[in-house]
Amino acid sequence: MQRRPVGIAAILALAIIGDAHSRTVYRCVRDATVSLSTAPEPGSKCEAKTLDENAAMLPNLWGELGVFSGTLYEWKAPDGVLIYTTRRMPGATPYLKFTVETPKGSPAHEGLGQLGKPRLDAHAPTFRKAAKARKVDDAFLRAIAHAESGFDDKAVSPKGAQGLMQLMPDVQRDYAVTDPFDAAQSIDAAARHLRALLARYKGDYALAAAAYNAGIGTVTKYRGVPPYAETIAYVTKVQALHARYRQAMKLPPLDPPLRAAQ
Repeated sequence: MQRRPVGIAAILALAIIGDAHSRTVYRCVRDATVSLSTAPEPGSKCEAKTLDENAAMLPNLWGELGVFSGTLYEWKAPDGVLIYTTRRMPGATPYLKFTVETPKGSPAHEGLGQLGKPRLDAHAPTFRKAAKARKVDDAFLRAIAHAESGFDDKAVSPKGAQGLMQLMPDVQRDYAVTDPFDAAQSIDAAARHLRALLARYKGDYALAAAAYNAGIGTVTKYRGVPPYAETIAYVTKVQALHARYRQAMKLPPLDPPLRAAQ
């Protein structure tokens, strides 16, 4: 079987083979990984997406993941229904290998590219101090920093976010930040802000991350993670980084698991 470079539209087109009138694909999230399927996957949190008739106009359901390779599998579900999915289910048969290049957007914040390895050395004492003082998971705080700026304390986004934690001016005012490029002030303010968000959303890390990215008002408007490509990609990335940092810091996995982005 050869690996064929194809666009995301082609993969989704394959996902709807078999029913000329069906234009629904499921975006499924499990363990901070995203897959596409012709039906909901057992064990995953799935959301149905209706596709346009014109394949060239199909939405990017994976998010901003850069160039990556995978396999489309053919799998017979327990109820006998034949399903095509990009996740390897037990007993699934490889149907097609593919390489996909997801679109590059214009994120509000820096650092929305590839995940990269956890960086435990960057401002470690400051993260530990802020996390302990503000009662926030140190791994979550570092995951946000990793996703926002890649630990660059001089970072500035096109939309005005500044510093290591990419604090917007209104957040800086709320937490009396006098120098957004001072790593200690930035980390402490972000820890306080995340603590408030987690309290608001009853410990839901996905909603806290979504509000950090898109604002509390936007999360309230949509009653959950906003349906913005940037925010969905951001939340998915933070979830993956959160899990990686907890593992790197030898912390137990979260129970219950992180809430999936929708």
